Amino acid sequence: MTSLYLTATAPQPLSGNHPYTARSARARPGADRRAGLRPVAAVAGAIRIRTAMLNVLRPILARLLTPVGEALARTPVTPNAITITGTCGMVAGALWLFPTGHLFAGTIVCTCFVLADMLDGVLARVKGTSGAWGAFLDSTLDRVGDAAVFAGLAIWLARTGQGALAVVALFCLVAGGLVSYAKARAEGLGLRCDVGIAERSERLLIGLTSAGLAGLGVPYVLAIGLWALAALSAVTFGQRVLAVHAATRPGHNADPAQGTAEQSGISGPPAGGTR
Repeated sequence: MTSLYLTATAPQPLSGNHPYTARSARARPGADRRAGLRPVAAVAGAIRIRTAMLNVLRPILARLLTPVGEALARTPVTPNAITITGTCGMVAGALWLFPTGHLFAGTIVCTCFVLADMLDGVLARVKGTSGAWGAFLDSTLDRVGDAAVFAGLAIWLARTGQGALAVVALFCLVAGGLVSYAKARAEGLGLRCDVGIAERSERLLIGLTSAGLAGLGVPYVLAIGLWALAALSAVTFGQRVLAVHAATRPGHNADPAQGTAEQSGISGPPAGGTR
């Protein structure tokens, strides 16, 4: 798998679900600057940080889903309804099928609801119903769905006597939450933190693919996938911490007013979408 390099002159594209695209200042040149967000990579100078491996696919997926979003826009269906439905389906599939050993079936169910959940941002853009509540709901429920996947795998691994691998699955759950929190906290301080090699899409791809192949009887694939995911999640968390540290250290034109935005009640837009 290859990755891209984040540069100061080319901010990485965001997913259709991201609040700065689908639910806030999406697709407007300079929107992040007007919102008071300073890209981490721009102030990090010479630091080169590997970015998410699937970033190049997100604009393609958004274009593919746009006709579906336009069709749904003619119905009473709302983006928040899609978000809630997708999360409920994913949680039900992960916590019902994975713990009972139906890994392949659980992977198919979770994948279908993940793809359905991607429609909320597209529908919000088409309907023009962006908002802070939608972005908050989308981001929060994404964490719930992710936790259900790895919790379901951990339960099955523990039930089948694979205690060490169950611990790795739980580490993936916690590390994924830390990766998302690091980005959300940076955005709350006025920094845009779209860096890291494994965002939510990459983490779900690795986790669900390895679980599905294990369900088909491929040996060792789940162990390899979970260990790789644990390492990538830890690296991504470290990348974001280092990037924010570089962006806020003296000499990099950090704006102290942004650091006190939350205290004054003028925080940046809520975090959401791909994490």
